[in-house]
Amino acid sequence: MDLAVWLYYLLATIILSLTPGPGVFSSISSGLHHGFRLGLWNGVGMQAANIVYVTVVALGLGAILIASEQLFAVVKWLGVAYLIYLGVVTWRAPPLGFEENRDDIATTARDIFVRGFLVNITNPKGIIFFAAIFPQFIDVAGPQLAQYLILGATTFVTDLAIMMGYTALAAKALAVMREPAHLRWVNRGLGGMFVAAGVALAGFRRAATV
Repeated sequence: MDLAVWLYYLLATIILSLTPGPGVFSSISSGLHHGFRLGLWNGVGMQAANIVYVTVVALGLGAILIASEQLFAVVKWLGVAYLIYLGVVTWRAPPLGFEENRDDIATTARDIFVRGFLVNITNPKGIIFFAAIFPQFIDVAGPQLAQYLILGATTFVTDLAIMMGYTALAAKALAVMREPAHLRWVNRGLGGMFVAAGVALAGFRRAATV
């Protein structure tokens, strides 16, 4: 793979990962409520969803998925419903920090992993990126498996590192916020952002990306 092509892809991945959206909000929420050690499972779950996307595209199914209005709409509205659900749950969550929520580490880690996976797998913007943009960096004249592995690994490492950064910052912020009233307003702020992201996703038009 040409180094310049890889650098362009790396830049695109960094910008996409840093841009506030459902994944970023989910990482911040996980860091605030579970701390860094457990909260990082949110990012791992998101990368599991990315693995699914890359696999789908590598098998040639990405074009079918993006071309099907019905499939695209199903994923889109599932994402809208799940983001609004997360918003309501986060808004109503009790003002407890991660130190009070460590009763069952294994179950909590699994739940955080599943939450990150669902946030990412139901985001149609992810489908657009992997099905329409990702293949443009593949040189059809070269060994494609190696290119998919390189670009996939670049996506996983970059996105996971950035999501871990958001989680760590949120966990650090929690350390100086011990007042329940403060945490309650943080929960409401994050809940509002999840709902806003869901509403924005509801207005997302596939045609705007082609």
